[in-house]
Amino acid sequence: MTPDIALVDTVGTIAACLTTASFVPQAWLSFKTRDVSGVSLSMYSVFTAGVALWLVYGLLLSAWPIVVANAVTLLLALAILGMKLVYGRKHG
Repeated sequence: MTPDIALVDTVGTIAACLTTASFVPQAWLSFKTRDVSGVSLSMYSVFTAGVALWLVYGLLLSAWPIVVANAVTLLLALAILGMKLVYGRKHG
């Protein structure tokens, strides 16, 4: 039995929105305060690479909920990673 494509897309879209939205408060706080002292450079590097691969995976499948969610998350993660590289050196 194959699942209904509309249902699959709806579940994927809701999941993508929730996971991306959950990332926004941390990103906003980092942008606002420029405090990235609590951010692990190695963790964010691996996380950002993982998100980039999820984006490629979504593109290969033409799975737009995966593509959009990971494109947004990748931009946010790259911004935080960049701030960690710039501001992290100033704070320690």
